[in-house]
Amino acid sequence: MAKPAATPPPALLRNPVQLLAFGFGSGLSPVAPGTVGTLAAVPLFLLVDALLARTAVPLLWYTLFVLATAVAGVWICERASQQLRVHDHPGIVWDEFVGYWITMWAVPAGWMWVIIGFVVFRVYDIAKPWPIGALDRRVGGGFGIMVDDMVAGAMACITLHIALWLMAAG
Repeated sequence: MAKPAATPPPALLRNPVQLLAFGFGSGLSPVAPGTVGTLAAVPLFLLVDALLARTAVPLLWYTLFVLATAVAGVWICERASQQLRVHDHPGIVWDEFVGYWITMWAVPAGWMWVIIGFVVFRVYDIAKPWPIGALDRRVGGGFGIMVDDMVAGAMACITLHIALWLMAAG
């Protein structure tokens, strides 16, 4: 059975933009590439968290990391879409990477929170409640590819912080 024309061949991942856009190959998953892409973002989160934990102001550096990857993501997703001639190809998962990293902002890096963050982010990203769905439908370009996942990440982050607050209060 032939693959759809919009599916990039693995050789395309030799292109640095496509390599990043397709989440180091995780976006090539034939099943649930967004979920697989988010899963691929987890070890990178743990690595960055461990490296930044050694700095004097880890949250500041993590915030700068997330901002930099979000801004770069707009360009990466725009270029990848242009090269593929497909807007928001399902294999473009850099937006899931950044969305997950936003989810985990100032959240403990313990395995329980890593898993809860993964699940909560995926629920928001898949269900697309307002305003996520509206942004997904109405905003185009690289920013459009990124913005719905960034908002899903922010909503997931708020959800996790509410849970942390409730646990501390209880």
